[in-house]
Amino acid sequence: MRMKKANNMAHEWTSLAGQFLIAMPGIDDVRFDKAVVYILEHTPEKGAVGLVINRPAEQLTFEDILKQLHLPLSTHQQDIRILLGGPAETSRGFVLHSGDWLHATTLAAGANSFVTSTQEVLEAIADHTGPSHFLIALGCATWIAGQLEDEVMDNVWLTTPADPVILFQTPYHERWKRALERLGVDALYLSSDFGKA
Repeated sequence: MRMKKANNMAHEWTSLAGQFLIAMPGIDDVRFDKAVVYILEHTPEKGAVGLVINRPAEQLTFEDILKQLHLPLSTHQQDIRILLGGPAETSRGFVLHSGDWLHATTLAAGANSFVTSTQEVLEAIADHTGPSHFLIALGCATWIAGQLEDEVMDNVWLTTPADPVILFQTPYHERWKRALERLGVDALYLSSDFGKA
């Protein structure tokens, strides 16, 4: 039987907001296979919220979203991919972006990143007045209080400070490997049994 760790962690708790979670091979949930998650919020009372940053939607496009919201189409909409941010709140959109564009509804999401969930940011992106770096995601990943801490201690996830180059500029299919490399880990040497008892 696995001992509960929460009681021993109160004095050493550290927020993972602004960090990457890197899924270990063999993770039990296929929705997070080789996922890289950017943690938006993490508190001991509420748990954690994050966005998967390396799962492009196959069907949904930026043009589709603009049409659904009855917003003017963009001249560079074909270059913008929509990400599947996680299995929770899949009808809700999140724009994670740099700090050179802010709105009254914008929230800090780590040291140098921000998140806006209103259509004003989509309008700004569409007309080229939005943030210089951004990603658009539908849905998010959530953990109840104490759940993420247990998963990290069980080696379900590796953690590392987020890298804005990986977050906004690295091709999606390379992000898991590049995030591991920040930790000095070569993906070729990871076993799918790593972290299992």
